[in-house]
Amino acid sequence: MDLQAYIDYLVSWLQETVTRTGAKGLIVGVSGGIDSALVAHLIKRACPTASLGVILPCNSNPQDKADALAVIESAQLDFVEVDLSATRDTLLTTLSTVTPTDTSNWNLVDGNMRARLRMTTLYALAQNNGYLVVGTDNAAEWHTGYFTKFGDGGVDLVPLVHLTKGQVREAASLVGVPEQVITKAPTAGLWEGQTDENEMGTTYDMIDAYLLGQTIPDRDREIIERLHAVSAHKRTTAAAPANMIGEDK
Repeated sequence: MDLQAYIDYLVSWLQETVTRTGAKGLIVGVSGGIDSALVAHLIKRACPTASLGVILPCNSNPQDKADALAVIESAQLDFVEVDLSATRDTLLTTLSTVTPTDTSNWNLVDGNMRARLRMTTLYALAQNNGYLVVGTDNAAEWHTGYFTKFGDGGVDLVPLVHLTKGQVREAASLVGVPEQVITKAPTAGLWEGQTDENEMGTTYDMIDAYLLGQTIPDRDREIIERLHAVSAHKRTTAAAPANMIGEDK
């Protein structure tokens, strides 16, 4: 793939989508990770005067904010910051009064809740500005379902969905994403010490190889295919029953 040509195509596609939908611009949550960093650069090129980055700390690692600010500066992107820490704490405290005593899934519940609070915030800002919400999921994340349903998966556009993680790294380097962001370990920032690859049980390199049709160890192939199968509901609209209303009995 000629990545520079594909970057140019994505910029044109974003511009055409804004025009076709009657939107006024584009918005993305900038996490300090490589995927949102690449999207930040893309939307700035697509809509130089109508693009917005949003930094959304939520009891987050301070380094993530520092990396996000470095991305914002490198893209020369307008931005706002909305700290969701207090909102998350209030909701978590309220939920703790009604949840069962078994909290073995609490880390996952909390992590997904943070992603959905960020989605809600992005859509509030997008609606106020007439912007489209741009997602950051790459091909590996989309195939395995490594995103929160109605969280970071709740977006209008997914420009990176055909790029492997390796291609995202290459494209990020081409557009000028800071090296500290390109080389940092991928994490959704859902809880302390969380990394994508530890949570998935395989590596992005293995997922990329699988998506490119290369041979990988059976263990990794089985993990990837299981993740794809159990996450199918994330890539479809809500399930509905057959419409039998009005049919002859």
